Amino acid sequence: MKLVSRAPGKVNLCLLLGPVREDGRHELVTLFESVSVADSVEVTPASAGADEVVCPGVDGVNIVTQTLEGLRDSGWDGPPLRVVIDKRIPVAGGMGGGSADAAAILRLAAAVDPDSAPLAAAVEELARGLGADVPSQLTPGLALGTGAGDIVEILFEPLAPHAFVIVPQGFGLSTADVYREADRLGLARGTGELASRGRELRGAVDAGGELPAALLVNDLEPAALSLAPEIGSALDAVRDAGAGYSLLSGSGPTVFGVWWGPEALGLASEAAGALSDRYPGATSATPVNQEFWVPRGS
Repeated sequence: MKLVSRAPGKVNLCLLLGPVREDGRHELVTLFESVSVADSVEVTPASAGADEVVCPGVDGVNIVTQTLEGLRDSGWDGPPLRVVIDKRIPVAGGMGGGSADAAAILRLAAAVDPDSAPLAAAVEELARGLGADVPSQLTPGLALGTGAGDIVEILFEPLAPHAFVIVPQGFGLSTADVYREADRLGLARGTGELASRGRELRGAVDAGGELPAALLVNDLEPAALSLAPEIGSALDAVRDAGAGYSLLSGSGPTVFGVWWGPEALGLASEAAGALSDRYPGATSATPVNQEFWVPRGS
């Protein structure tokens, strides 16, 4: 038995930062979109009789190990698994790579042993406990996140045709450090403003078409730039390559550009080629649908 699922990364087309909650996290309103830059997650039976996670290039405890432990604790009794992750999503880059891998394991659990798969409610609870980005990646696509980003509404109506250029940086950023810097800089919106802009975002999404420029914003960007000013050069380079908009993804430092229209992918691909000498790993990407990430068996 071998099962493989692609684990797509995400970008935040809009990230609105609100005040600090009682649990220490921030209120957020964010529009996630899964993209074709993806890890590959493969599961096979573990020969050693215990779960094993292999992820070259990632040190320390992997979130997938925590995911498997959470599944076991929830009552899932599938066979011991060997999980091999082929990383393509930038590590500590703001594209939710670890969360994507965790979500892929939660999806694969049902395919590994459908009879013992945990109830959907248990999976959703586990996903929220693993991190704010994990719930949005259980069903990759376009989603609106509220709360701390962990209350997720899947949006099935697509936006206008669009494509991206993804520009990884040669370093990572700690999400916690970026949020602390955002607090130091006083970047959080008030509760009323956050709610108002959230309604504006939802209305724009419901209308379809292109998102207005005023909503293609990431409130964490000034904090990330304060910690790593070289991100500004990448944002400028993406705009100079022809993108209508360039943004920080999540807490960074990965930068992406957006093109709208039927020629978007061709333009993004040209930009990726132009940027690749200065930014190795620059690549074009598209939004993804279910056919992209559904598990394949052999």
